[in-house]
Amino acid sequence: MEPDLRRLAGVRVMQCGNPEEEAQAIALLVRQALEVPEKRVSVITPDRGLAGRVVRHLRRWHIEADDTAGQPLSQTTAGRLFLALAEVMAEEAAPVPLMALLGHPLVRRGEGRAEWLTNLRALELGLRGPRRATGLAPIAHLAAKYDVGDWWSGVEPLLAPILLAWDADCPLATLLDLMVTAGEQLCGDGLWEREDGRALSAFVEDLRLQAREVGTMLTPLDLPTVLRDAMEAVAVRPPWGGHPRVAIYGLLESRMSRADLTICAGLNEGTWPQPPAPDPLLPPRVMRALGVPGTDFRIGLSAHDLAGALGAPEVVLSRSARDEAGPAIPSRFLLRVEALLGEKLLETHIEQEIVSLAKRIDAAPRPNRYEQPSPKPSPDQRKVRVSVTALDRLRSDPYQFYANAILQLKELDALDAEPSAPWQGELAHEILERWHKAGHPPILTVAEEVLSDMDGHPLMRALWEPRLFAALKWVEKEVRSAPDRKQAVIEGWGEITHRGVRVFGKADRIDQLPDGSLVIVDYKTGEPPSSKQAGKGYTLQLGTTGLMAELGGFEGVKGTAVGFEYWSLKKDDKSDTRFGKLVSPVKHGRNKSEIEPDEFVGKTLEFLDDAFDKWILGEEGFTARLNPDAKVYNAYDQLMRLDEWLGREEEG
Repeated sequence: MEPDLRRLAGVRVMQCGNPEEEAQAIALLVRQALEVPEKRVSVITPDRGLAGRVVRHLRRWHIEADDTAGQPLSQTTAGRLFLALAEVMAEEAAPVPLMALLGHPLVRRGEGRAEWLTNLRALELGLRGPRRATGLAPIAHLAAKYDVGDWWSGVEPLLAPILLAWDADCPLATLLDLMVTAGEQLCGDGLWEREDGRALSAFVEDLRLQAREVGTMLTPLDLPTVLRDAMEAVAVRPPWGGHPRVAIYGLLESRMSRADLTICAGLNEGTWPQPPAPDPLLPPRVMRALGVPGTDFRIGLSAHDLAGALGAPEVVLSRSARDEAGPAIPSRFLLRVEALLGEKLLETHIEQEIVSLAKRIDAAPRPNRYEQPSPKPSPDQRKVRVSVTALDRLRSDPYQFYANAILQLKELDALDAEPSAPWQGELAHEILERWHKAGHPPILTVAEEVLSDMDGHPLMRALWEPRLFAALKWVEKEVRSAPDRKQAVIEGWGEITHRGVRVFGKADRIDQLPDGSLVIVDYKTGEPPSSKQAGKGYTLQLGTTGLMAELGGFEGVKGTAVGFEYWSLKKDDKSDTRFGKLVSPVKHGRNKSEIEPDEFVGKTLEFLDDAFDKWILGEEGFTARLNPDAKVYNAYDQLMRLDEWLGREEEG
């Protein structure tokens, strides 16, 4: 018997390259259909990710399409706040979850939120960088340092109860009670007001009741994972607000719907039909003997849902050739429809125009090649103090110097960041400064005091402390082995004016020899600059500090600088157990530097004048251009690489 093809007269088959392109094409089909008055459109798919993409693409035209399958509770506003409370409890007020909780839109919603966020941002600046010790006590010290101590004294009592149950397993009901109390104190009744809040309230009440009946015990560390898994199964559906002629259905909801245009999306194996879930208790044969519907029944039900959708006046069967995992296999149902149409008839039922439009809708014309930025600050803008460390940037990468010195753009550390080289340097300098000024007591005792004041995270201290202590012992040994060297300056600030420019800097250490000459010492936690860099004028810190000392830039110290030393605290490359080494940019011992010690200050002055000629005295004004040879990350270099890559893609 010949198949009845009249039911397939209004069917179109649409194949896209990937799920994102498929969602864009479906949104275009919906937008096109809404141009027809009173035309209703429904999108049917068991793929909730694809449904979410379609909803977001439709917002391009201010079309709010409600997904009748709802949104997982864990992804709603109230659900995210409850999970943030659990993460603060589990991680003992770690910076990232703490900022996510206190900055949540439901917290202090209303008139006082602006002041709340101002104080929160000030605290966040202090929390940036490596993680401090766990708990609320270190944050209190930090809040006082950043002038938000009064504000934090009101926040701390709200969070303290949820951090009390950390040590061992606790009743899950008790943990939920603590979280509910903290959430209500932070958000008030706004936590339960909307549909997601009501769903959260029902979820918490049900879970708490069952936890009390069973006596469930749980560690706070496992609480976020347990709650997230349970909340994923709770769907929150908006009560109103969607477009009256657009609906997005799952397979179950689609059975009671009718529309003029029906789009069946995600027609790939594993999505439509979905793979059967294995039963953990009984094999399929036993389930069939008991009369429980098996895999075949569920696949047949999916086919029935598709057959019901095919009864609409217009139907689009959509799939993508690839998914997140790789190439996708067409659904067996789609292959059956294509077989019924046949090769010749199928060609007239393929949707190509919308797919082509979906590919072009976001394809902007290729812009012209970006011009290299070259701002020219005015002479008044260039009247700024120049630090000894910024002189390297002025010569090697003027654009970075312009951004730092004139635009005042400073790079911020991330929250909960790894210990960076500047942070390690600051810590080591503070230890050495206290040690020198205290008259050289046992250096490890001073280090323990500084680390305790720092409130560092225990794990970070355990990993970094042994290396730091080994390097500090080397410094102590070197200093005690040269008793004739007097420490004239310890972490002291100096300043001179050269050609109308104020040059300032902080000397780590300046030693005075018995004959009155000076040795400039700079501590480094990483690899010190090489003598080749010094020869090219890109490491001017030691030479400029020596020039400042010779010109009386440091109070109570003046003399000829004859020694320039980097004291590196890193591990010696020639030994796995030895830390610390002394390196000099001038001739010292067996190094291969071509700069004599008595010539270094003069060469530094030449490089300094060269930089100032461009910066201060340039007739046409200083041009802050990028130096292509500078080993500094900049956005322009990345744009150039992207531009070249796009050009190769078009040619290929």
